[in-house]
Order: sequence, then structure tokens, then C-alpha cells
Amino acid sequence: MAQLLVALVGMPGGGKSTVGRQLARQLGMRFVDTDAEIEARIGEPIRVFFERSGEAAFRDIESQVLAELLTRGGELVLATGGGIVLRDANRQLLHDAATVLYLRSTPEELFRRLRHDTQRPLLQVRDPLQKLRELYVQRNPLYRSCAHYVLETGRPSVHGLVNMALMQLELAGVIDPSRVAATVGAEPC
Repeated sequence: MAQLLVALVGMPGGGKSTVGRQLARQLGMRFVDTDAEIEARIGEPIRVFFERSGEAAFRDIESQVLAELLTRGGELVLATGGGIVLRDANRQLLHDAATVLYLRSTPEELFRRLRHDTQRPLLQVRDPLQKLRELYVQRNPLYRSCAHYVLETGRPSVHGLVNMALMQLELAGVIDPSRVAATVGAEPC
């Protein structure tokens, strides 16, 4: 198999970074979070950049970082920002260059996880649950359009989600079963 690239997409707070980090560890691959890469590049928290420069400028940098990461080469598990799917070019690149897993969470699940979060710019509003519902209506079809597989995040633990992802990748022939058999359960999540 040439180059294994796995990208996780989904709503803010859906577990992309947490699951991605563990999935990469299980597969012995490098893990990258696009938001962390962006913050390293801009030299400040995304929230600060977003407030100062606006969403369009942020989305430009996000698209550049995504393209660089997916064309750099090497095996990689990539956790993406929740809004990365807003641009057609990003969705197309993700779908064409990686195996995309959509971690699907309901707005209510996300609200329970994020109700005290002060770092996500789009959720710093009077009614965060309503905002999450609006984002879900807008983004769910976009996540689905670039995803190869959808994993429901409802009740599973991080360990359960990682195992679901590994099983899906194995069943699809994306990863070699011997690679999974040697690692699943080797390290607690």
C-alpha cells in the first residue's frame, strides 16, 4: 500500500483530536491536528486571529495547511477543524487524498461536552446549543459528502471509537489486518 492518510472530520468537540491521537498511536503513524498546525504558523490562538482578522482569512490559512499536510507524503492521521469542509476545494482534497472518517455527533451531545468551552470562536454566543444546531444543519451534509465512512459518537468511549475506526479501516481494506491485530488493545485509551 502506497501512502496511508486518514482524516477525521466532524463538528467542533466531536472528538477528532482525541480519537485521532489514539488511532495514530494504534497504527504507529504520525498524528497532526490542523488547528495546532495553524496556531504554530500564525503564532497565536485561533480565537485571537479569528477575532482580529476574520473568518475568511482564517479559512485561507486553513486551506493552505490542509493542502500542505495532504501532499507532504508519509503516513498520517489528521484531525481537521470543524469548519474545514466549508470550502469545496477542501472537501474534494480530503476525499481524494485521504480515507475520511466522519465522527458524527448530535448538537445536544456536543453541547454537553462544550457548554463551558471559551476557546471556540463560533460558540461564544448567547445560545451555544442553537448555534450548534445551526452549524449541524449546515455542515452535516458537507461532512457526509467528503467522508468515506461515518462513525456515530453517541455513547462509545474514546477506546470504543478508536476500535470502531480500526475495524472500519480493516474491513474496507485500507489497513492490513495484521497491523491492527498487533496493536488493538495494546495500550489503554
